[in-house]
Amino acid sequence: MQFLVIRKADAETEAGVMPSAQLIDDMTTYNARLVEQGVMKSGAGLLPSAKGARVSFTNGQPAVIDGPFAEAKELIAGFSVIEAGSLQEVIDMVRDWPRSDGHGNVQIEIRQIATADDLGFSNDQQDRYNRLVDQEAAAQQQ
Repeated sequence: MQFLVIRKADAETEAGVMPSAQLIDDMTTYNARLVEQGVMKSGAGLLPSAKGARVSFTNGQPAVIDGPFAEAKELIAGFSVIEAGSLQEVIDMVRDWPRSDGHGNVQIEIRQIATADDLGFSNDQQDRYNRLVDQEAAAQQQ
């Protein structure tokens, strides 16, 4: 199973405060352990919402809203994709989150990533999805 580990934004991340050298070292060490265990598939930090946009649809019509967005606690500052056998395994990994992040005050959300089986894909939909995944992998190798 794959899980999305979401580091929620806070006032500092939304203000564009860059991480300290200590935090970079601590996060790199933490992430390296997960990579060495073979469980971390990807991850990245995100720039503040002021550098982003939202696209909302009403009756199928898009409307673009430029950042920044209110309610920093509802935003995402970074993410990791983790492969694990259970939610509890991921919770145990996150318990070791670097204390230097957010001065020890961060919120992490963990969500299981839906599979084609979870979503009820037909065989044709699964085949189409698999072709897209293969194309993406081939493009990344170039």
